[in-house]
Amino acid sequence: MSKVSPSFSLSHRGRLAPSPTGLLHVGHARTFWIAAQRATANQGTLILRNEDLDPQRSRAEFARAMIEDLRWLGIRWSEGSDCGGPYGAYSQSERRAYYLEAWRRLRDGGFLYPCICSRKDLAQSASAPNDTDDELVYPGTCRARKDVAEFMEPAGVNWRFHVRDGEVVEFADLNLGRQCYVAGSDFGDFLVWRRDDVPAYQLAVVVDDVAMRITEVVRGADLLKSTARQLLLMRALGVTAPDYFHCELVRDAAGVRLSKRHDALSIRHLRESGMTAEKVLEMAGWP
Repeated sequence: MSKVSPSFSLSHRGRLAPSPTGLLHVGHARTFWIAAQRATANQGTLILRNEDLDPQRSRAEFARAMIEDLRWLGIRWSEGSDCGGPYGAYSQSERRAYYLEAWRRLRDGGFLYPCICSRKDLAQSASAPNDTDDELVYPGTCRARKDVAEFMEPAGVNWRFHVRDGEVVEFADLNLGRQCYVAGSDFGDFLVWRRDDVPAYQLAVVVDDVAMRITEVVRGADLLKSTARQLLLMRALGVTAPDYFHCELVRDAAGVRLSKRHDALSIRHLRESGMTAEKVLEMAGWP
């Protein structure tokens, strides 16, 4: 059994990491407010990171809106511009060199393999789960490829991290307690680079959290399984993991977790309807 135990001796460094693919909703308000409060309580630094890697879904108007909404809520950050970005935030779209360096290290270390399978191929696989909110469990079709060394750049194929089936990944979440996931069952070989030459979420988040010296990640409980994947990436890269604090999800009246499709519960809509920041946070379940 493999066990990863996150620990840090550095002073507290938290982060806000919204993606500009839609308007922030009350669930985001709760998570980001908790991150800000925990940074303040620990006399730490709060960083803003604009996770704008997806070229098809990221929009400048959503980036502007998320900054305005965070400020309206009273959330303040003290660090967030390495390239003079327009939003006072680190922007992932400007950090390709960091991700490419990590891809090369993982490739050279034997942790990755190229994959030509499409989402349609995976959906038709007998091992594919029905839960489409998470990355489909990969059946291992391309695992045996031996041409890794022929790729000097990642573009043109998907790149997957080879997990060891049956490996157990454990971590102690600061809010939800002990978590345990089994590779090959709870998740499979996951994407780190897309065929359209875009770094995948798992790799970009790991690289940035390490580069920005994040000591605590506060985010929603829907990303617990991603944490298991990211701990494997961090171990492969030989870096120390941060602590994790996963927040319970905010749900609508029907019990469905909020998404950016819930326009009526977006912070922007609630602001424009006359609701105060205090009322939005109260709706989100804070304190």
